[in-house]
Parts: sequence; structure tokens; C-alpha cells
Amino acid sequence: MSGKGDTKRSNDKQRDIRLTNLVAARSVADAIRTSLGPKGMDKMITDAGGDVIITNDGATILSKMEVQHPAAKMLVELSKSQDIEAGDGTTSVCVIAGSLLEKAEELLEKGIHPVALSDAWKLAAAYSCKILREMSYPVKLTDRDQLIKSAVTSLSSKVVSQYSGILAPLAVDSVLSVIDQKTAANVDLREIRVVTRLGETIEDTKLINGLVFNQEASKGAGGPTRIENPRIALVQFQISPPKTDMENQLVVGNQEEIDRIARDEKKYILNIIKKILKCKCNVILIQKSILRDAVNILGSHYLAKKNIMVIKDIERDEMSFIARSLGCKPVASPDHLTEDKLGSAKLAEEIYTPGGRIVQITGVQNPGKTVSVLVRGSNNLVLEEAERSLHDALCVVRSLVKEKSLIAGGGAAETQVSVQLAKYAETLGGLQSYCVRAFADALEVIPYTLAENAGLNPIKIVTKLRKKHASDSKQKDFGIDIKKGDISDMWKRDVIQPLLVNISAINLSTEFVRMILKVDDIITTR
Repeated sequence: MSGKGDTKRSNDKQRDIRLTNLVAARSVADAIRTSLGPKGMDKMITDAGGDVIITNDGATILSKMEVQHPAAKMLVELSKSQDIEAGDGTTSVCVIAGSLLEKAEELLEKGIHPVALSDAWKLAAAYSCKILREMSYPVKLTDRDQLIKSAVTSLSSKVVSQYSGILAPLAVDSVLSVIDQKTAANVDLREIRVVTRLGETIEDTKLINGLVFNQEASKGAGGPTRIENPRIALVQFQISPPKTDMENQLVVGNQEEIDRIARDEKKYILNIIKKILKCKCNVILIQKSILRDAVNILGSHYLAKKNIMVIKDIERDEMSFIARSLGCKPVASPDHLTEDKLGSAKLAEEIYTPGGRIVQITGVQNPGKTVSVLVRGSNNLVLEEAERSLHDALCVVRSLVKEKSLIAGGGAAETQVSVQLAKYAETLGGLQSYCVRAFADALEVIPYTLAENAGLNPIKIVTKLRKKHASDSKQKDFGIDIKKGDISDMWKRDVIQPLLVNISAINLSTEFVRMILKVDDIITTR
């Protein structure tokens, strides 16, 4: 007799699971919706240790949230993938996903099958990308002004937006100095080193053509803190006597043996110092070691006597960056230290900052394609947010290197796609037309939220915007101008962003919603 009833029951269960997934992911998306756009609110995040972070970067907020539900966790992953792919638009991608989930819920209620909906939305996303490409403008990497404008747009929604005039050119210059403008197809952001230091204000943030170290110069025996025309050795050995292994002990019986140990130690260290002097180097960078001291007192005494500057405790993962920046080679043993492995520069000096001393090397003679940025800020909250915002600005410039096209911001792109998709939906017919139309409506959430967060009347503004886009295809760049509280041409107002940000946001959010639609059961394993 097990016939119709069983299927009905299992269908009910599937529907419930789908619904809980949709609701869970939507609630997370709604929590972050208020922080979209230049007038978006900031979130204050506190952790168990009592540390406070103030930010409105979508990826940062979501990664710090403690989310239990698996579908909501997927939304956190979604913002991470947008952060990796484009670096900006992490809030937008979650807001679009939330809006699509809302539409999906309505369509499922009407009895549309999830698979049919999923396929129609795949089609809609592909067509959206086509529309976006058609309305974009090509950009050359030599056009510094356009690059700066897009970085300013990205910074306009951040806590440190009033400093966008300083951080945007900085981001553009640092990316342009690590790539070859003619052939570059991507940027490795690891070539740009961001060092943060407490003290002064963000206005004192600067690009350093050379290297900055978080460490100070070792002054154990009154060593030098400023050296002109330094010859720099990057070493991976320690200038201190070898220690016994962890478990072993050395038992010394009488005075003569103690003297002998001291003599041998002195001989061992002098031997290393002679090799250092032989290659005429006067700045030594020593890799951090967990087994023994980088330089012992005797070693630093001899080095200070010979006027050699020592910077110790350099992290292992920074070694290759430093070697590329200074044009020197890491040396693993004193025997291999020769003049051709050294790097040379104009000046190495220690600078005092309220957050501690730092060493700066400038005027490197054959530098690699790397750059250092020294970020300053009056307190830790501002400093951390400045670093995150700078990362976003760097990612925007990287997106333009990957995909050399710009597009109007301020909700213009989403409105244009929404209007064109609705026209396209009419040509399809049947169930697909219905689903694509819903997709088009869902995209209006971006201009709607922008208007809402700026305290404008969202329905009035979005209707006006939609009418503008529908009446004339030449007015595709019209978006919401928050300063005027009305709509205006975003391209002329310099509100522009990389095409990659929008394309990646639409593709990733559609993929995410399609994935959630296809889940019909949650199985927990032990």
C-alpha cells in the first residue's frame, strides 16, 4: 500500500529542508545588508578576548561571525571567494545572493521545480555577464587617473574614506611598480609588503622604494643604527656557538675546561666574523632560529667594533621577498658568503616611531619588482581598517590588470542588467521566462539598498532609475548619486569600478543559490 502518501511525505521533508536553508542563508545576508555603499553602517565586532574591530568590509564581518547553520556557512565561503577573485564587492555579492534566495523562495512556493529554476538562472547569469561586458569601457594600464578613480570608488564605502585621496594613488603606484604594464595579466600581491606602525595619522602613510623592517637594529653592544652605502648580506646561519641537543647536558668538571670552552667559543665566533669581514659587508640580516640565539653578546661586541649593523629575527617566509627586493642571495653557511651574494643600497637607517623603532633601506641599486608600504594610524582600530582598505584598493587595481575594463558604479550596472534581462525574458516564453524575470527583479536590490542606506526614498529613486534605463539605452551609466540624493550619470561623476567585480559577484552568487536549491536533505555524520 505504500504509494502516494510516502512520496508526499518525503516531498514535504525536502521542501522544509530547502526552506530552512534559504532562511538561514538569507538571515546572514540581511545582517550585512546595512553596510553596503558609501553611506553604509559599520559593524563593531568583539571577540572572546575582548578585542574590538570596526569595519564594513563584507568578507571581514562574515569571517568573524560565528555561524552554525551549514547553508549560512556557505554564504561566508561565498564572500571569501569573492574576496579572492576580485577583492572588492564582498558585501554586494552577499546582498545579491540574499535577494536571489528570497525570489527562489517565492518561486518554489508557486510550485516551480528547483532544477528548472536552477537551469533558468544559469542562463540568466550568462546573459547578465554579456550585458555587463557590452556596457563596459576598456581601460589602459597607462591611464593612471582612471585606475585611481576606480580605487577611490572602492575606498568610498570604508571607514577611512576621507583618506581615499592618499590611499588610492598609493595602491595604484604600488601595483604599477611590481608589474610589467605591457604584458601583465595578473598581480601577485605578495610582492607588495604592507607594514603597519602606530603613530601619526593615515596622511603620513607612504610608499617606500626599498624595504622596511618591523624589527629594530640590534644594539646589544652599541652597534651602528645608520649606514651609508650599505652592502647587505642575508644570512641563514647564527653568529653564536652551537648548543647541545634538547635532551643533552654538558657537565664541566674544573676551571681549565671552562676556560677552554670560552676560548673555543671565541675562536668559533671570530672565525665567522673574519669571513663576514672578508666579503666587505656592513649590514647583516639574520633569519630567526628557534634553536639558538641569532647573535650572542660576544658576536655583537665584535660586529659593533667593526661598525656592522645587525638586524635579527627575520621571519623565514620573508626571506625570499627580501632577497628579491635587495637583489641579494640568502646564504646558509659562513663558508659560502662571497661578495656576489650581497645586495647594495644608498642608505640603511633606523627610524623612530611612537609604535617602536623600524629599519628602512632605501636607494637599492638593482631592485627587484617589489615595493613596501608603511601605513601609519593614530590607533589600532584605524590602523587595522586602513590596512584592510588598502588591501581592497590593491585588489581593485589587480582586477583591472586581470580584466582591463571599467563599468559605472552606484547601482547603474545592476539596473541596466535588470532592465535588459526583463526584455530578454519576454523573448523566452514558458517557465524560463518567468524565472529569468524573477532574476532581473532580484538584481534591483543593489540600487534599492544603496538608496535605503543613504536615507533616500528607495521606491521613488529606483523607479526613476529604472525608467531612465528603460527609456533610452544611451543612458546606461545612470545610477544613484548619494551626494545629490538623486540619479545622475555615474561615469561623469567618476563613480567607476572594475568589470571583474560585477561579473564575479553575479556568477558567484548565482552559483551559490543554485547549489542551495539542489540540496534536499542535510545528513549529519558523527
